[in-house]
Amino acid sequence: MAILRDAPINDIIEAITSELKKIKTITAPEWAVYVKTGMHKERPPMREDWWYVRAAAVLKSVDKLGPIGVSKLRTKYGGKKNRGHKPERFYKGSGNILRKILQQLEKSGLVKHQDKTVHKGKVITPAGKKMIIEAMKEAKKIYSKRESEKKAKVETARPQEKPESVPNQDISQKKEVKQDRPEKVQVSEKPAEKNG
Repeated sequence: MAILRDAPINDIIEAITSELKKIKTITAPEWAVYVKTGMHKERPPMREDWWYVRAAAVLKSVDKLGPIGVSKLRTKYGGKKNRGHKPERFYKGSGNILRKILQQLEKSGLVKHQDKTVHKGKVITPAGKKMIIEAMKEAKKIYSKRESEKKAKVETARPQEKPESVPNQDISQKKEVKQDRPEKVQVSEKPAEKNG
C-alpha cells in the first residue's frame, strides 16, 4: 500500500485532481472565474482548473484532519494580507468556496457528516479513502519514473573520466625543477650587538 512519504504531496494532489475531474457532481460554479480564494489574496487563481485542485486539497485535508468543518478549513486556507506600510495581518480563506466544495464532495459520496463526541464535521468515506490511495499509487509511479529519468539524464551528461597516465620523463623533469631551487639560508639567532 502506498503511503504519504512515497511521493511529494503536489503529485498526490494532481493525481486526485485528475480523478475528481471525472466526477460529474464536482463542477466549478460560474462565478469561480472572477472570485479570489480569500481576502488575503490580491488576484484570482491563474489556473483554469483551480476548483478541482482546491477540491482535491480539501479532500486530503478531510482525510487527515476529519471530522472538520468550514471554519477550521477557512483557517487552514487563510494567509497574511499585504496592507502596504501597515503590518501584515492574518485573514481567513473564503468560506463560500470551501462550503460549496464540501457540499459537492458529500453529494458525490466522498465525504459524509459525522458527530464524534464533541467534534462534528465532515469525515472521509471508504470511497474517498480508496480514491486517495489509488491517487497515491499513481503519484508514486509518476514520481519514481521522473526520478529515474533525472538520474539517467545526469549520468549521460556527466563526462567520462579518463585515467591519467603520466609518462616517466615528465616526472624526472619535475624532480629536476625541484633541484634547481635555491636552498633556504639559515639566519643566525644571535642578537645584534649594541654600539655603545
